[in-house]
Amino acid sequence: MMLRNLIFVLFFLSAISLLIASCDPAGVQQESSFDLIQSKILTPSCAISSCHAAESDAFYAQHQLILTAGKSYQNLVGILSFNAAANADGLLRVKAGDPENSFLVHKLHSDASHHVGNYGSPMPLGLPKLSFGQLEYIEQWIQAGAPRTGITGDAALLDDQTPQPDYFEPLIAPQSGFQVRVGPFTVTPDFEREFFTYMPLGNTQEVFVNRFEVKMRDNSHHFLIYDFKDNTPASAIPQNETFRDIRNPDGTLNNTITSALGYHTFIAGTQTPYSDFTFPAGVGLRIPANMKFDFNSHYVNKGTEAIVGEVYANIHTIPAADVLHEAKTLNLGNLDIHIPAGERKTITKTFLTDKPINVFALTSHTHKLGENFVIQISGGARDGEVVYENADWHHPEIKIFETPIQLNAGEGLTSIITYNNTTLAQVNFGLTSEDEMGIIFGYYFE
Repeated sequence: MMLRNLIFVLFFLSAISLLIASCDPAGVQQESSFDLIQSKILTPSCAISSCHAAESDAFYAQHQLILTAGKSYQNLVGILSFNAAANADGLLRVKAGDPENSFLVHKLHSDASHHVGNYGSPMPLGLPKLSFGQLEYIEQWIQAGAPRTGITGDAALLDDQTPQPDYFEPLIAPQSGFQVRVGPFTVTPDFEREFFTYMPLGNTQEVFVNRFEVKMRDNSHHFLIYDFKDNTPASAIPQNETFRDIRNPDGTLNNTITSALGYHTFIAGTQTPYSDFTFPAGVGLRIPANMKFDFNSHYVNKGTEAIVGEVYANIHTIPAADVLHEAKTLNLGNLDIHIPAGERKTITKTFLTDKPINVFALTSHTHKLGENFVIQISGGARDGEVVYENADWHHPEIKIFETPIQLNAGEGLTSIITYNNTTLAQVNFGLTSEDEMGIIFGYYFE
């Protein structure tokens, strides 16, 4: 009986201490630290339409993270990120007791030291960045074990509005190569601005490129560099240095601009504020004299004031004598696309090589009905191995292979593309935004 009474007393005292810990001196119950993070940060800045509010959001396929109240905690604490670079670095979305290895901390800081890998854009995208006080409160909560309940830090930090500074600094021009600057340009409030601009590289003679370096101001979603295919009609080649916006002021697509995208071939790109992509040693991409590239920039502004976008691209060159292997672009397209009205259909196409090649970069291209794009190796010891997958047709991943994929003659790559035709008419292959495409883009050398 005495033991039972002792247990009861200990349980009672424990309950009282928990109650005291969650109340202010007047006895009024306080919100837990995580509830404060939810109400003051996650709900107003993250769990908003087109971001982290629902699986139907435009970017859900890229992050697969819902941050609404009641779902955010179990989606954050102890969970692997959907970001491949963060996973490779051993980061969890929130690692209890370890802010430095918590992906959330890196995403909320906008300085470059927190984006050493391909971690994507700082968050929240298109809204003001968190204050230093808010960042400190989140880090204190994680350091204390990221508990679901209880008070772990000084709530006054959430009212400290000391802003993160503008860390953006222009790229220094390359010692050997060329620099292209896009902008500065304005992105109006509550708008996603995406445009193309056709600009000369500035090379008066043929050169070999072995490195692409890109740096963007905050709130950029991606930056891509395209060339035009050799068979592109003159009428589809744009004027120099004009901004061809793909959205009208009301947000609808400008089909006049999007119809020309079928003539593009991929050169380089990134979805992170700073990227530095170098080809394998001794590999260079041949660039003809007087080259022009079509630059594609996409910025997001979810705020109430206009923001400024700006991009620097350094295109580094090497002497022709140092080029042991010439990089070539993959452009493997399927012209046999027919998707019945109202149906989901998976279309498979295999592309074989007639000589040994080494593939060191892959990305994908479909139009808006493209739901999932898988690339497998065809033939050889790795037959059937999936080497690429993307579920976001508008912003496909650009995957770089540190060890190139070696394909022998008679082997190749297979595209397995699932389309979801939600329209009332059959959709076939074509160049306009109402048609469909299925292309493997990438780089290889022989």
